[in-house]
This record gives sequence, structure tokens and C-alpha cells, in this order.
Amino acid sequence: MRFKTILGVVNVELWKSDLEMLQRLCDENGSHLSLLVTSVSQPPPLAEHAAIADLWLREQDARIRALREQIDAINASLAADGLSADVDSVHVERAMMAGIVGRRGRYADLVVLGPQMIAERDLWDAVLEGALFEAESPVLMLPKDAAPTLKPRKVMVAWSSTIEAARAVRQAADILSGADAVHVVLVDPQATSWGDGPEPGADIAAYLARHGANVTVERLSSEGRDVEEALRRHAMDMSAEMIVMGAYGHSRLREWLFGGVTQAMTEKPPMPLFLGR
Repeated sequence: MRFKTILGVVNVELWKSDLEMLQRLCDENGSHLSLLVTSVSQPPPLAEHAAIADLWLREQDARIRALREQIDAINASLAADGLSADVDSVHVERAMMAGIVGRRGRYADLVVLGPQMIAERDLWDAVLEGALFEAESPVLMLPKDAAPTLKPRKVMVAWSSTIEAARAVRQAADILSGADAVHVVLVDPQATSWGDGPEPGADIAAYLARHGANVTVERLSSEGRDVEEALRRHAMDMSAEMIVMGAYGHSRLREWLFGGVTQAMTEKPPMPLFLGR
């Protein structure tokens, strides 16, 4: 999958380092940057008192003016870089954010979140929902100090024989075939025909090898740890530069209520995290 259009979603209050990462990523890949600058509006007050309503309106006007000022600064930065880009902005309640990102994400090959956006949990959660569920676009999360690249040398695929994991691998096929080494990692695999197959990981390894990837299969025991902890630790031990994994193999509500691998990995990504669903 070629990443010709990248949708970057940034927070109006903190965007400079995220934009720099996005510019470097697009420069590296010759991609067009479609930038969405987000500003969260507070819901209108329920009280009927005129003074309260007037205060709310003044606050919204101030936020919109600040948004316009930041858009001017962003446009100036992009013009200086000479990057192919377009910039849009939204000032909406958080509940509407997923739908907006979903509509924009349908016209992008990849949605990217930088460290400043990742720090805003309530906001990036809505962005993930829109990208993965409403646009069905892959997402790349770039934590602080990560190298913004789609050309990592060593990649770990967190494999689980699910449709979500398979879709993530297909979406990341160009990344994986271009890497020096791809490690397909399974935690506590089930060597059954209805689980991970008689030789867990062999099928996906063969698929990737046909795409030109240099693949190694590793089967890990969780040793009583959570799966996400086993994956995170192994990725760090092998000095992976990116993790590719399927997102929300269980329902999103179930993960939100009880936790899960996706929830844990996205809260604290140890390195660039490529998610597909």
C-alpha cells in the first residue's frame, strides 16, 4: 500500500512538534499532507441565565479567533517547507470529532498522530475511533522522541490470526517488504486448525515472504504476564523500530470496560505503532 496522502490530526493548542514530524514523514515518502487542526468546543450551558450564556459565547469566539491565528502560523510553516499540503480546521464538541475524522480519513492512505496529540487522551481516543471504525484507515502513532519514518529497518508484527491483524499486515505491506527484518511474534499461540494453525505464524510468514519481506517467526510464552506487556518487552528487547498490529480484536466497548491489548498499547506506545482494523 502506497501512502500518497497522509492525514495528520493536530491539537490547536500544541502542534509544532507534531507538524514537524508530519513534514519529515511526508518529505521522506513524497506524500501529500492533509492536515486537520482540531479545537474542542465546550457544550453550551444548560442554565437559562443570560450572563452565563453570554460568557459561553465570548469564550467560543475567543477560541475560534485563536484557531484562526494558529492556522495562519501553520500555513506559513508549510509554505516555507514547500510541501504539498492542505489545511482544514474544526471547532466542535468532542462527541462530533470521530465523525469528522472518519469523513476526512476516507480520502487518506494513513492517519498519523504525533506525541502532542497522543498526550491528549480524550482527543486522540476520538481520532482513533474515527480513523479505524468510520474511515477504516490505518493509523500510525508516533510517541515522543520517535523517528517519523515509514522505512523502519526492523519491524515487529504482533500476530494473532485475526481479521484485524491480517488487515494491518496488508495495509503495512510496503513497510514490511522494505524493512531489513520482520519479526512475526505470537504470544501463547494455539496450534490448532481453529486457532493459529498447526504451525503458528507460518501462513503469515509465507505471505510476507512472497512480498519480499525477510521474515522470522517467534512464538513467546506470556509467563503469566499480560499479552501487551510481553509484546512491549519483546519489541524493546529486539530494538524494533515499529510495531504493526491489528486493533480492537475484541469489541471496543469490551476493551474500554475491561482493558485489552489495543487499549494498553495505544495508551503508552513504546515506539511507532501502526494499527489496522
